[in-house]
Amino acid sequence: MMAGKKRTPEEYSIDPASQEMLLRAEELGLKTAFSRADEMKACPIGADNLCCKICSMGPCRIVKEGQTGICGATADTIQARNFIRMVAAGAAAHSDHGRDMAVTLKEVANGETQGYVLRDVAKLRDLASKYDIPIEGRSPSEIANDLADLYIAQFGQQQGVVVSLSRAPKSRQKVWEKLGILPRGVDREIVECLHRTHIGDDQDAEHILDHALRTAIGDGWGGSLIATDVSDILFGSPAPILGEVNLGVLKDDQVNVVVHGHEPTLSNMIVVASQIPEIIDYAKEAGAKGINISGICCTANEVLMRQGIPAAGNFLQQELAIMTGAVEAMIVDVQCIMQALVGIAENFHTEVITTSKKVKIKGATHIEFDEKKALDIAKDILRRAIDNYENRGKIQIPDHRSPVVPGFSHEYINYALGGSYRSSFRPLNDAVMSGRIRGLAGIVGCNNPRGQHDNLHVEIARELLKNDVLLVETGCSSIASAKVGLLVGEAGLDQVGPGLREICEAIGIPPVLHMGSCVDNSRILTVLSQVVEEGGLGEDISEIPVVGLAPEWMSEKAISIATYVVASGVYTIMSGTAPVASNPKVPDSLIVPELLSTGWEKKVGAKLEFINDVDTIVSKTLAHIDKKRAELGLPAYDPEAFGESGDSRMLEIESLSVADRREAIYG
Repeated sequence: MMAGKKRTPEEYSIDPASQEMLLRAEELGLKTAFSRADEMKACPIGADNLCCKICSMGPCRIVKEGQTGICGATADTIQARNFIRMVAAGAAAHSDHGRDMAVTLKEVANGETQGYVLRDVAKLRDLASKYDIPIEGRSPSEIANDLADLYIAQFGQQQGVVVSLSRAPKSRQKVWEKLGILPRGVDREIVECLHRTHIGDDQDAEHILDHALRTAIGDGWGGSLIATDVSDILFGSPAPILGEVNLGVLKDDQVNVVVHGHEPTLSNMIVVASQIPEIIDYAKEAGAKGINISGICCTANEVLMRQGIPAAGNFLQQELAIMTGAVEAMIVDVQCIMQALVGIAENFHTEVITTSKKVKIKGATHIEFDEKKALDIAKDILRRAIDNYENRGKIQIPDHRSPVVPGFSHEYINYALGGSYRSSFRPLNDAVMSGRIRGLAGIVGCNNPRGQHDNLHVEIARELLKNDVLLVETGCSSIASAKVGLLVGEAGLDQVGPGLREICEAIGIPPVLHMGSCVDNSRILTVLSQVVEEGGLGEDISEIPVVGLAPEWMSEKAISIATYVVASGVYTIMSGTAPVASNPKVPDSLIVPELLSTGWEKKVGAKLEFINDVDTIVSKTLAHIDKKRAELGLPAYDPEAFGESGDSRMLEIESLSVADRREAIYG
């Protein structure tokens, strides 16, 4: 998409609800991320990461062969430094979230919080046993206190290895150990990223990128995994639940409160407070029929997968939700929150409320959240939203919403495949080995207004499903697929290949499994670990026929995620702007893309590539899956090998007359 060309609402987004709100934005003369992307031309030098501004001798721009920075830094050194700084920032964001969750766990264990309990004691005990924390004869609070101490220590420790790496396959741990990239402490590696990239420090691109792998592993298998673990303990491990997505979940006769950001401690307490009779009565006294909580972005996924709270949309719909005129308050904490929200809200009655001690937005109301007074603060925020109900003007809520079945945690998939007494990944492995499932793919990540909202997520998902690839999704990607009906069983099965359909019908799962928020990409890692442990699909994650995809990425977190997924052995494709693009005028700019692809493939068994064409993304994904099948000695994928499933066949037979039914069954 060329900057400067004004697009139509249909070109901005494939989502009809978003298109309707974008039309309203035009009518009201309001700008959005979409229109700002049209107006803002991306810097070509910065887009290729050939600009260095680390010291005040610059900024230095590398635009031709032989050119270096004032200090002599070459293009590959500059690109590697910029890349690892993106990894450091992304890892810091997700892992700092993990630290906060671990601290909250300790406070809950010690009875220092308000409204929180240890909901999943079984998972607490299971995790404690993995780390040799005594559980017999001890209370959940005692166990949780020790687990919290262990988790908190992983961030600041200076020696040893992050303890949760033990949950990766032994073969993968050996790869990391051989390369010397086992992370010592989550924060330890992030700090070293910044030190290495200071003026006059690490100047070898390959050496810099080795540490990028180390840092990202500390995020994916450390901070992010800890965040997911603690969220499950405090709020319950997700299991399938029926919900709805898109802007149509907003209610014209209720107080609409939208939670947006990433921290479940806040959003879950807002949900709890909204169900308290005194708060409901307060809303009715204000003339509303009740309180309607919905979510945006990863917070949406957190409350959707555990409590069935509807998701109003993904990243690029945050401004559009306010434009409905029906949102009394948008409550935000950290990450992916546009500063433009305040300016948009000034045109309506919506109050934007920041709640994190780490985040303030000029013009927003700040009510700092404190877990020690969590329920009281949540009730105060809701009362404030209710008081704002009378200030509504004209509203326009798009009549678009879709059903969704989220909540496929690693634990539930294990149960679904084998039941309570024989839970196992054996049926999944067998389905891949037989060819009913061609392979696996994880589609994750953000939206980017420089492309067509949701299009890449949906188009790639549909093409892979036709080819019998089972999908797992997190974050904004999962909301995109949910909006087109791919996250409910029967509605999505008419869009998948016959082999995958048989498996989905037999187990009772959708063809796309919603696994949570972006931080829950760690769930995908644990699923792949169990696939290896189950046997039959190789001795390491790098041998599984699986691909990772981030079609509409935009944040530094996505770069950290992609890096730890590659470090785990999964071939990963990102679309959109490549942060280290090759420039033919600068030969040294060819080095880093090569290191990220073939260089990393030689080291960790997987590569990172940036591809924009959908057909190429799909074809390379399928080619990689087929290559891994061949290397495992599995039968080549044959779409004709599996016919209509037994369930479909029986439905057809039941619709026949008795005589025709007998003929169909017996011939």
